[in-house]
Amino acid sequence: MNVTKRRAIFERLRAANPKPTTELVYRTPFELLIAVVLSAQATDVSVNKATATLYKVANTPKKLLALGEANLKEHIRRIGLYQTKARNIIALCRLLLEKHGGEVPAEREALEALPGVGRKTANVVLNTAFGQPTIAVDTHIFRVANRTGLAPGKTVLEVEQKLLKTTPDEFKHDAHHWLILHGRYVCKARNPDCPHCPIRDLCDRKLAPADQNGTSAKTAHPRTTRAIPVKTGSSKPHQNKTGGAT
Repeated sequence: MNVTKRRAIFERLRAANPKPTTELVYRTPFELLIAVVLSAQATDVSVNKATATLYKVANTPKKLLALGEANLKEHIRRIGLYQTKARNIIALCRLLLEKHGGEVPAEREALEALPGVGRKTANVVLNTAFGQPTIAVDTHIFRVANRTGLAPGKTVLEVEQKLLKTTPDEFKHDAHHWLILHGRYVCKARNPDCPHCPIRDLCDRKLAPADQNGTSAKTAHPRTTRAIPVKTGSSKPHQNKTGGAT
């Protein structure tokens, strides 16, 4: 994909959604961190339901540690892998208090040293909480990057590195949000909505005649990528109650 086409893709995504944000609800970097840890292999909706009650009781490392693993499990039990996540969150809170004064660090190495935090989760926190131009790659972005030809790669890291290398600087901060929303609601895995896609004429995959007439998006984009394992976190976008953005 050439530079002109790549820029046009991001310009259109920006025009359609000038201020993209995460769908995870949070008010502080710590609340965001916990929400992203919980979102691994879970929906933002399920995470928001859990944190809506959890954060009323405990929304700081000290309070969550005092709450304890058993009580934490009761708040998040409807989220996948909740037992492992509860264990990691308690250990994470302990480390934040012991090594970072209870604050979420703004450095990748320190974030990835926390239990339950992998590269993708660190990218989301660095981007959304601290404004760094990182691009977290999840299954949606991996699919969109490969399907459109924007940044094809066989691994999550390869796609991330290509996106960082080829995305114009002015779009890097919001690229993660635009691509994940596009993958979630338009360029879907099983039934991409090609007739209503704002970048379909820029996509490297050719549309079948039926798709061009808006009758069969499914034929245009057969499922070309499989779901990939993600270490932690989920970067869905976010509706921050204080107006922040992921």
